[in-house]
Amino acid sequence: MATESAPLALPVLPLDDEVVLPGMVVPLDLSDTEVRAAVEAAQAAARSAPGKPRVLLVPRVDGTYAGTGVLGTVEQVGRLADGDPGALIRGRDRVRIGAGTTGPGAALWVEGTRLEESVPDPLPGQVTELVKEYKALATAWLRKRGAWQVVDRVQAIDDVSALADNSGYSPFLSTEQKVALLETADPVARLKLATQQLRDHLAEQDVAESIAKDVQEGVDKQQREFLLRRQLEAVRKELRELNGEQEGEESDDYRARVEAADLPEKVREAALKEVDKLERASDQSPEGSWIRTWLDTVLEMPWNEHTEDAYDIRGARAVLDAEHSGLQDVKERITEYLAVRKRRAERGLGVVGGRRGGAVLALVGPPGVGKTSLGESVAHAMGRRFVRVALGGVRDEAEIRGHRRTYVGALPGRIVRAIKEAGSMNPVVLLDEIDKVGSDFRGDPSAALLEVLDPAQNHTFRDHYLEVELDLSDVVFLATANVLEAIPEALADRMEIVRLDGYTEDEKVVIARDHLLPRQLERAGLARDEVTLEEGALRRLAGEYTREAGVRNLERSVARLLRKVAAQHELGERELPFTVTADDLRGLIGRPHHVPESAQDPAERRTSVPGVATGLAVTGAGGDVLYVEASLADPETGAAGLTLTGQLGDVMKESAQIALSFLRSHGAELELPVGDLKDRGAHIHFPAGAVPKDGPSAGVTMTTALASLLSGRLVRTDVAMTGEVSLTGRVLPIGGVKQKLLAAHRAGITTVIIPKRNEPDLDDVPAEVLDKLDVHAVTDVRQVLELALAPAARGAAPEVPVAV
Repeated sequence: MATESAPLALPVLPLDDEVVLPGMVVPLDLSDTEVRAAVEAAQAAARSAPGKPRVLLVPRVDGTYAGTGVLGTVEQVGRLADGDPGALIRGRDRVRIGAGTTGPGAALWVEGTRLEESVPDPLPGQVTELVKEYKALATAWLRKRGAWQVVDRVQAIDDVSALADNSGYSPFLSTEQKVALLETADPVARLKLATQQLRDHLAEQDVAESIAKDVQEGVDKQQREFLLRRQLEAVRKELRELNGEQEGEESDDYRARVEAADLPEKVREAALKEVDKLERASDQSPEGSWIRTWLDTVLEMPWNEHTEDAYDIRGARAVLDAEHSGLQDVKERITEYLAVRKRRAERGLGVVGGRRGGAVLALVGPPGVGKTSLGESVAHAMGRRFVRVALGGVRDEAEIRGHRRTYVGALPGRIVRAIKEAGSMNPVVLLDEIDKVGSDFRGDPSAALLEVLDPAQNHTFRDHYLEVELDLSDVVFLATANVLEAIPEALADRMEIVRLDGYTEDEKVVIARDHLLPRQLERAGLARDEVTLEEGALRRLAGEYTREAGVRNLERSVARLLRKVAAQHELGERELPFTVTADDLRGLIGRPHHVPESAQDPAERRTSVPGVATGLAVTGAGGDVLYVEASLADPETGAAGLTLTGQLGDVMKESAQIALSFLRSHGAELELPVGDLKDRGAHIHFPAGAVPKDGPSAGVTMTTALASLLSGRLVRTDVAMTGEVSLTGRVLPIGGVKQKLLAAHRAGITTVIIPKRNEPDLDDVPAEVLDKLDVHAVTDVRQVLELALAPAARGAAPEVPVAV
């Protein structure tokens, strides 16, 4: 605790941003006016009183005097170390500052009351522990600074007040902290405050030392790495000189490679930014490897490489005709495209609005008709490079747009890789099996293709890996698909659809003779003059051994035939050269698999009983013949109603209901016993029950089958039909007429019934097929029944008018 004594009159010696505590000895510069005035006033007062001159040391912070000062005695006046006049002053006691007063000299005089401090003796246990803690903390701090002599002095101080005031020498204390020590009169409280301040400082110092240590370790590691790399470069240089190699490799200098490359301006800027990052990155950083891989990909892209189109229009058409038979629609489209490109180039209209004249064609058709090989022929005809992108089973969106560079093993998308593989910015890119693209939690690849296949957008295509604009407007995209309905509507809208509906038998014979046979002769190790296939053999192979829209199975049959001949020759069973006739096929490759219904025994035909009709359908493999069977249940079973089997879709089930309703309501005028339909259940079955079926085009076929069943009249074997039926008996239009007529022709059908409104579709059917088919266009189901049902007397052919 502290008590006050009698007032004192003392000259004020102000200390700016400095605090002197009792027990401290400090030198003051007398060149300061206020300091000199206070010392001189104290000396003048000391002449009339015993003792040393006394001054009042008062801290002054921002022009404001503290409320407590320190009584100081002027121990000595002389010269400081730098030669300036100075005074050595020792702090004695705390003084509470009172009112101002007068005194000699120019200094400010005030009245002050000395604060006398007292500490209980002996010290309480808590105070003793506080003293020990302070000394331990002070000793730890002093030892870090190497002040060993001061350590002994601090350890020798036993007075609590003196020990607390000794903190005034601490350089880490701020002026505010020292003022707080000065104004704390109680010695124990002051020692607690000094201990807390010292403890906080040591904690901050430990954190600072830890940070400095980490920084120093990092700097040392970088310096060591720098030194080792310099040594490694020196060793490599010596090895290159020893091996006679040139100093420096351009492949290692990405900046030189980027500046030397012929890149678009924006791509160059992006590449140089990445080079800057690479130069700042450490070789051990994973970012460095990402940047190198990205730069390698960018530098390998053919940014300004374009092949010259072959504008020989007649020559291009000749190439297409030589490599593919038929497919007139595709050939005409490519010829038109080349003709327009040639005229635009001649008039300087190559680039308009940043976009060139690319094309996006979708070749839709059954398997084996030559969609994929047609892409190579198009590239050959145009004089462009060809690259194929297989999309079947692709489910990850990143396969199209690429991965982000931050992923491990990131790669650009398949479109970018195709351009890089082609080595030019205007190749022919075949997107094979675009209808087989799937989607799952990894995204929808077909949605990523929207920008690629949009001629209005693909001149600024951005791959997630490259992240720079890529111009795809000069690329000719050819997409192939088996089923148009499987392509998303938005994607199909961006492409020009070209349908390949399959080959006629004559076209298959030409393809087999000119393309398949020479290729398979070479693969079988036979010369062209060693084995010859007559046209009759090829026609029988196409008509009876294979039944398909394309020619894949036909090529397999030709290959099997040639292998058989080659094996017999090696076994000594057959001499070469050998000519294969139609009669030789059965002995070489067995019996035919597809005999037309018209060629079978009448008793073995499917339509040899009432209730069976022949329909036409379109599948993913092209057109096909579809049989419909109908039967009535025994009235004693009581099973009324309609039963449908054969994996039918909702639309086909509704067509069956419509057919049954029409016959019930119009049976009387058709002279049919419709009473049976009320008392007996009807059953309609579509064979090939494992194959799902749907669509409205079997409506007339089901109506004919039920009418045949009720009337007991057979359906003509040579008649096939297609069309949607309404409740009033109208025959409505359907799709896939060309594919269905080709299927009817392959199956040996001679009479086909189609809706009247589908007559314009006959223009797409090859002339040689129409010449062999008797096509009837009808508007009402009654006409269908007149044409399709045989007369009541078996064997008598119905006399029907011919209408094409």
